[in-house]
Amino acid sequence: MKPISVWVDEALKMANHQSMNGLQESLRSAAYTLSNRKGSGNEFTGWLDLPERITPSLRDEILLSAERLRNHSEYVVVVGIGGSYLGTRAVLEAVGRPLHHLDQDDSFPHILFAGHHLSATYHKELLRFLQNKDYALIVISKSGTTTEPAIAFRLLKQQLIEKYGEENTSTRIIAITDGEKGALRTMADSQGYTSFIVPDDVGGRYSVLSTVGLVPLATAGISIDELLQGAADMKKLIDKDPVENPAARYALARIAMYYSGKPVEILVNYEPGLTQLGEWWKQLFGESEGKQGKGIFPAAVSNTTDLHSMGQYIQDGLRILFETVISVENTDDELTIPYTTDDLDGLNYLAGRPLHEVNTIAEEATRQAHIDGGVPNIKITLPELNPYYLGQLIYLFEYACGLSAYMLNLNPFDQPGVEEYKTNMFRLLGKR
Repeated sequence: MKPISVWVDEALKMANHQSMNGLQESLRSAAYTLSNRKGSGNEFTGWLDLPERITPSLRDEILLSAERLRNHSEYVVVVGIGGSYLGTRAVLEAVGRPLHHLDQDDSFPHILFAGHHLSATYHKELLRFLQNKDYALIVISKSGTTTEPAIAFRLLKQQLIEKYGEENTSTRIIAITDGEKGALRTMADSQGYTSFIVPDDVGGRYSVLSTVGLVPLATAGISIDELLQGAADMKKLIDKDPVENPAARYALARIAMYYSGKPVEILVNYEPGLTQLGEWWKQLFGESEGKQGKGIFPAAVSNTTDLHSMGQYIQDGLRILFETVISVENTDDELTIPYTTDDLDGLNYLAGRPLHEVNTIAEEATRQAHIDGGVPNIKITLPELNPYYLGQLIYLFEYACGLSAYMLNLNPFDQPGVEEYKTNMFRLLGKR
């Protein structure tokens, strides 16, 4: 299967030529640093090998546990925040059924999410909805003490105990946590939960290809074999030439834009299933680069929907941004526009044409308009939207993120600023 392509020529034409000086050498240095694990944060570069570290025995254990959870669950609630849920949700929304939450097909449980915010309204409604449903939990937390998922887990576990009793509740919970320490590890061991280990050398935002993402995705019926194969094939491409590959081209173009006075990147999709991928991507790049007064600000839009809200600003606002467009070449959807005798809406000129073709033309027309309006464009083309190409794309983004951060002389794997709000929150809540 052919790899994802990354088209950067148009963007680099619009780069400040002065900014390009030394960037190739900076890229080469960053690629050496990352691939040889020589840079800051190198203790968290285990994600580089995740496509190969999922052994056949671990894969079988994941699939068996997922099947057991499915056997008595209409719904499975994934409890986590940040990297503990964003990647899972991104893949599920991208390659799952678009209306899976309404579908009556009970081959696989419906996946719901909790613990990714502190809204009492949401969690009360979730508990009310689940009261008369058969459900199970996948709780994901390295420590087990992160405020949002810990509170949600308390609430949901309490309801499970009331419904099924202590002993039966334990069979309805999978914990993904530290291998040796932490509150959730202690709880899993003492109460007999099925558990999986979050790798010590993989940070949350790089963890979707580990058990953190694979367990809930397998439970939802997504092919984790295809996802991992896509990532493995992208890794082979990068290993073959760390400087001339799709991830390196993307990283080079991003930093060229940054030094050309374009500090805002907008990730654009034309398939609503990719909206949650934008949320995962924002965390990946935002936490990795937003440090020391540096970094590209990551934003995302879903077109053509957002052309009717953000389109005006992108076309005609401050010239501080560039776009990265995710383009899907082929779909399986053979939906054509019908002919009507009255033609009151004036659309008969499109009759008989595939809707995907119209969407693709809208994408190209918009991209060209934005380029003409002074917005540089990078284009990432996926031959199809399936687990294999999602695996490729995830690994591409992760590797490019590491390169970009090192090119900015930053540690791609820490997030010191995240701790500031927690300190204030704990103080105001009276934590001792």
